[in-house]
Amino acid sequence: MAKLLAATTNVGKMRELRNLLAPLDAELVFPPDLGLWLDVCEDGATYLENAKKKASAYAQASGLPTLADDSGLEVDALDGAPGLHSARYAHGDDTDRVAALLAQLCGVAWQQRTARFRCVTVIQMPTGEQYTAEGVVEGLITYEPRGQNGFGYDPVFYLPEYACTVAGISEDLKNQISHRGRAIQAALPILRQVLVDPAAGEASCGRDVLMV
Repeated sequence: MAKLLAATTNVGKMRELRNLLAPLDAELVFPPDLGLWLDVCEDGATYLENAKKKASAYAQASGLPTLADDSGLEVDALDGAPGLHSARYAHGDDTDRVAALLAQLCGVAWQQRTARFRCVTVIQMPTGEQYTAEGVVEGLITYEPRGQNGFGYDPVFYLPEYACTVAGISEDLKNQISHRGRAIQAALPILRQVLVDPAAGEASCGRDVLMV
């Protein structure tokens, strides 16, 4: 069975990726499983640049096909912030970052609280080929946290079609409709090809392909 390294040590992401990649006929491993602790400087100007940096670093260190992503929350009233800095928007934990976001949006009307989660995923092969996929989900930022599930900004990201925040939906539904879920769903056909039959994957997918 082929082995795939998912380049994250974030517990929430690890849980999501285990579920999202379950249909893949491959052994999923994470950096701690291999004793890898890399400090990759995510100083890129885009999600894609950061994801490529992580994927390349971990693929080189492990010699394994590697999946990495970079994602963020883009709030229109804040000119796209926190964006690339979503994970470092405030000192502390998720609760502190959510509080900082809500403070920035104090006084902003409901109709102007539009936002989106964006995730860009990169598959890096040890031989150098790269494949990319992107997922986006639109919503609004609530006035206070709601729901008990998820992590990060999930408690304040409202999904109008479900009348609740991401933290208020089931894990299965989140995996179907979230930004990361959509990016992984787009990447799965590529992963199946390059892991099971790398030659077929190169022939049919090409290199550095963007799937939205």
